[in-house]
Amino acid sequence: MRVACIGECMIELADAPGGVARAYGGDTLNTAVYLARLAGGRGVAVDYVTALGDDPYSDEMLAGWRAEGIGTERVRRTPGRVPGLYMIRTGAGGERSFYYWRSAAPARELFDGPAGHALVDALAGYDWLYVSGITLGVLTVEGRLALFETLRRASAKGARIAFDSNYRPRLWEDAEEARAAMGVALGWADLALPGFDDERALHGDRDAAATAARIGRAGPREIVVKNGPGEIVVVAEGAATTVSVDPHPDPVDTTAAGDSFNAGYLAARIAGADPVAAARAGAALARRVVGYRGAVIPADAMADLAAEA
Repeated sequence: MRVACIGECMIELADAPGGVARAYGGDTLNTAVYLARLAGGRGVAVDYVTALGDDPYSDEMLAGWRAEGIGTERVRRTPGRVPGLYMIRTGAGGERSFYYWRSAAPARELFDGPAGHALVDALAGYDWLYVSGITLGVLTVEGRLALFETLRRASAKGARIAFDSNYRPRLWEDAEEARAAMGVALGWADLALPGFDDERALHGDRDAAATAARIGRAGPREIVVKNGPGEIVVVAEGAATTVSVDPHPDPVDTTAAGDSFNAGYLAARIAGADPVAAARAGAALARRVVGYRGAVIPADAMADLAAEA
């Protein structure tokens, strides 16, 4: 079983006692790390697909991913470039604000040119492809079209496509551009993993059930709507189920809550769990993650969940 998570990883700076802490993060990268921890020892190979520079920070990223058991064969390196950067400010209740410096990041050109065309060919051979609205938003127009072709070709060969909309307005010219691009991605997706807040902001949905119904009309047959820390709407085989879960009583940092949920859900589904059980597995991991600062928590902090996966 081969899974490719496609997107951008950036240098992460976050407020910390006495100063600023540095780490690395990105929505699809966070999912790749957690998925590798949960499923990597069970015959699931997780590759991360992105573009980096030839700088020391890119070297550190690659070393860290390899230490997590993530494959880096599909990482494109661009001489003279450096990754994007973002800053997290965390407020009361663990809610966070993000500030980005990414306009010259090499990940924007991941699918451009001859190297991008070769990547399209390579990705068509995977069993699962995982992408997000952030993946779409950071790419050039040429790259976005190439990614759509990747999804088409992979789907034609039997791959399954998982998509989380992860709407970030600043990545798009306007909401209409975002809706159009995400609509194309959903047309190829087998599994949709949206957050309700993002869907309400982009589409004006009144509730999570309306989000699930609209996405179902777009194509995916399995839909999981994350609706805050305590509720998940799961649609599978034409039936909708609302799953209630216990939220963390005192969240420290909600960064990567959705990304880790997606990893827990995917790991469980790949292992054969039904969608409701997979939603509970995803929620359990997300609940653990929000109890720590930063996008990626220490591996030993989730060792029990990995052993149960």
